[in-house]
Amino acid sequence: MSRKLLLCSLMIAAFAALAIMPAAAQDDTLKIGMLLVGPKNDGGWSQAHYDAGEYVAKNVPGVEFLEPLENINAGNPDITTEAAAKSLIDAGAKIVFMTTDDYADDTDKIAAKYPDVVFIHASGDHVYSGVAPANVGNVMGQMEWGKMIAGCAAALTTQTGSIGYVGPLVNYETRRLVSSAYLGAKYCYENYRGMSGADLKFDVVWIGFWFNIPGVTLDPTEVSTQFIDEGKDVLMSGIDTTEAITAADKSTKEGKQVWAVQYDLKSACDTAPDVCLGAPYFNWGPAYKGIVEAVKAGTWKASWDYNGPDWTDINNPDTSAVGFTFGQALSEDNKKSLDDFIAKMAAYATDPANKDTFWLWQGPLNYADGTELAKDGVKLPMIAKPADGPSVWYLDQVLQGMGSTAKE
Repeated sequence: MSRKLLLCSLMIAAFAALAIMPAAAQDDTLKIGMLLVGPKNDGGWSQAHYDAGEYVAKNVPGVEFLEPLENINAGNPDITTEAAAKSLIDAGAKIVFMTTDDYADDTDKIAAKYPDVVFIHASGDHVYSGVAPANVGNVMGQMEWGKMIAGCAAALTTQTGSIGYVGPLVNYETRRLVSSAYLGAKYCYENYRGMSGADLKFDVVWIGFWFNIPGVTLDPTEVSTQFIDEGKDVLMSGIDTTEAITAADKSTKEGKQVWAVQYDLKSACDTAPDVCLGAPYFNWGPAYKGIVEAVKAGTWKASWDYNGPDWTDINNPDTSAVGFTFGQALSEDNKKSLDDFIAKMAAYATDPANKDTFWLWQGPLNYADGTELAKDGVKLPMIAKPADGPSVWYLDQVLQGMGSTAKE
């Protein structure tokens, strides 16, 4: 055989091999697993992640979404985080989504033992800080935008000038989210209602965990009821479950009008639509889909992804990481004001001069104890290493002007 003929034969064989590779790849099922801190039908955080897993299985060929393991948390003695992750890996999972801030350290430890499995930790920052193993990625939605919208909806509606926020445990994430809600409320109370922001009461009670654990946390139903007894007529939820909106609905049916702003899930208003002003929600589907596609293609690399809304349509299910559902209890006039607020937010976010900052997160801002956080006109970065100065991500306290009570 001549050299030229041999070369042609080799090229034909190579092209034939390339032609069958995609078909072979399509025959291989990629199994993905998920650990949930609560139940998959909690009406909030865990359900939003579960829905994202279903979204990926529907939209990425050759993917099997294993039944997620629910209620994996420190209050559940039946199974550890590592044992839960191992059971998914033993079932064939090549990607495990670790879906709560509480899993941060465990994720790194488990990932070090299974270097051939990709672990995605939602809400964490160990990739950003440089301590995560190479097979760990972080993803989080820029919910600060959604919480500002939520706070605005609350301030537009309150008739008593008093808003109650049912908070989970206290950490960087929960401080910056409740503070974002306060900033949105204060802005809208002043700029759309013409009222003094100093007169707006905005109080948070931290129950001690992401949801109620009897005997461990404060009871969020009791916290919500106490807020109502104090004269608060809008309840905002920062926890994973539905106690705030349920309490608001009960009070309203008994003749005392109370509204609610839910959290986490696009359909969260369905629990009590007559009192729901809206719900800021996470849409994890697009990010999870991109991660799974990259793993399938062999192009995935560890990254810290802080995903914002799609400002052309914050409720686009295929592109926006954060959205806001307008509740039917929001009046038409207040809906127009909220639309205007969102438009201002979008204009800010899409201006290159404001890259990596949040609207309203600029000085003068002080911590609750009076410590200066940002001088007048200074924009806080979304995130910065603590050694480089303050940022929204690493918020050490809530903001001045808020009331804050934590479970002891």
